[in-house]
Amino acid sequence: MKKHFTRRGFIGIAAAGSAAMSWLGARRAPAGFTPEVDKPALLGGRPAHSGGWPRWPVWRESWEPEILQILRSGRWYRGSGGGKVPEFEAAYATLLGAKRCVALASGTTSLITALHVAGVDAGDEVIVSPYTFIATYNAILINKALPVFADTDPATLTMDPTSIESRITDRTSAILPVHIYGMPCDMDPINAIAEKHDLRVVEDACQAWLAEYKGQKCGTLGDMGCFSFQNSKHITSGEGGAITSNSDELADRCYSFHNCGRATPSFPGTGCFTRGSNYRMQHYQASMLLQQMDKFVKETEVRRENADYLSANLKEIPGVTPARLPENSRAVWHLYPLRIDSKQLSGLSRDAFLRALRAEGVPCSGVYHEQYNDGLLDEAINSRGYQRLFSAKRLKEYRDSFQELKGNAEVCTTTVGLSQSLLLAPRSDMDHIIGAIRKIQAHSSMLAKA
Repeated sequence: MKKHFTRRGFIGIAAAGSAAMSWLGARRAPAGFTPEVDKPALLGGRPAHSGGWPRWPVWRESWEPEILQILRSGRWYRGSGGGKVPEFEAAYATLLGAKRCVALASGTTSLITALHVAGVDAGDEVIVSPYTFIATYNAILINKALPVFADTDPATLTMDPTSIESRITDRTSAILPVHIYGMPCDMDPINAIAEKHDLRVVEDACQAWLAEYKGQKCGTLGDMGCFSFQNSKHITSGEGGAITSNSDELADRCYSFHNCGRATPSFPGTGCFTRGSNYRMQHYQASMLLQQMDKFVKETEVRRENADYLSANLKEIPGVTPARLPENSRAVWHLYPLRIDSKQLSGLSRDAFLRALRAEGVPCSGVYHEQYNDGLLDEAINSRGYQRLFSAKRLKEYRDSFQELKGNAEVCTTTVGLSQSLLLAPRSDMDHIIGAIRKIQAHSSMLAKA
């Protein structure tokens, strides 16, 4: 077993032994069942899960002919006209119910582009969730703006809307909610605050393809939505990204910026007319994504069904709490998170819980920590550029404000994440996960001393 796990590295880990039966509870044990089987693996029992888990990503040979045709044509990049990128953009916009889609090189470049088009500029501030992959922070920093953190709601693991307004200043230009793990943020109050203060809303939906909030798909709830198709994602081209919007003007500006600043229908003329960069997707990547769409939609439903089953069972275990979704919402579970309460687990720490669960053959991780204490933001605010853009008083206030993120600190020390690939396993394997956690809970006092 590996000692360290990351969000992008859970998959394919297995443990030896036969399936544990502690989930049977008070039911009559089958013939040959011994008390030893009830013990957690760390205490000498048999692991709850034997064998492996579904691999990710999955390749199909049937996808190869179209990709080979593109490669042999020599027309690989979208500047050659036509091709698969525009076809993917149209299909993805339709899938999400968005008016427009622009395909890009990555989720990170999607965020950079959308924030630029939203008007985020040097010396601005952007309200953002601190509980996210570091690319969200970096996209703001690359625009020479300050990522100002709203707190995290421990119940939902997403941005707490009640913590937003106290962070708004005369430099705030946008709100960047993150639909982390494919769980929708509570967007109605976020959008209401944005409208009140005349702020753009850019959704970080990089983990939230097909997630829904009150009947609308994530990525269509704000001014623009950003997606990632990196290798770990539910629909993947190794690297890749997209921006969705219901505004032709914003979509045209995104297209222009990602294509070296070239003119678009909203800006008549020829040649380069504005600032821009080269963040284009290539045609063979778009072909990979198009050919995965049906598979992606079907697998989303499998993940949802298994996540619902886990949540219904795990919420009955003392000391274990699945995340709460906003009303009338559906997640897509890039990771399946749960939170543990050490007080109800005989003082068992989150790290000890992780070790015990991995020993049961269930890959898991603590996922994100308090990244604002890692030095990245200190490097930024101590740089010549940021000290020119912001007063020393403002930068000190900003750094001191990290201590106010009590909800996020709690989330970072109590959350356990299971990879999306686990949710593609058979229902019987979900019982193994539940059984493993029940064993850990039942023997938490002994595990806490181990």
